[in-house]
Amino acid sequence: MPNPVVHFEFAVSDFEKGKSFYGDLFGWEIKDSPEMPYGLISTGDGPGGGIYAAMKHMKPFITFYVNVDDIDASLKKAEDLGGKILVEKKKISDEHGYMGMFADLDGNAVGLWCQS
Repeated sequence: MPNPVVHFEFAVSDFEKGKSFYGDLFGWEIKDSPEMPYGLISTGDGPGGGIYAAMKHMKPFITFYVNVDDIDASLKKAEDLGGKILVEKKKISDEHGYMGMFADLDGNAVGLWCQS
């Protein structure tokens, strides 16, 4: 069975303007996270997402997260296929599980997600 897309993120240059733009454009509900400067996006049906200010060392970007059974194995496979690991497996929270990230052959950031 294929691995589904479960989450997406926008890293924007201006957090408040980005929230307003995407919320107004698509009618998405965007709630500020109490833990960090991060907006939780509810799209209604389908996967939700997030929006945050891009860190100073990166350009704004859009990425998506794919649910996988094993982040470490998926990162290794991406690397074996010519990709580059950007973020090793790290815990987000007990509720949200773990994430990792790699760059594909063209440098696009792709996230991986799992519960364990």
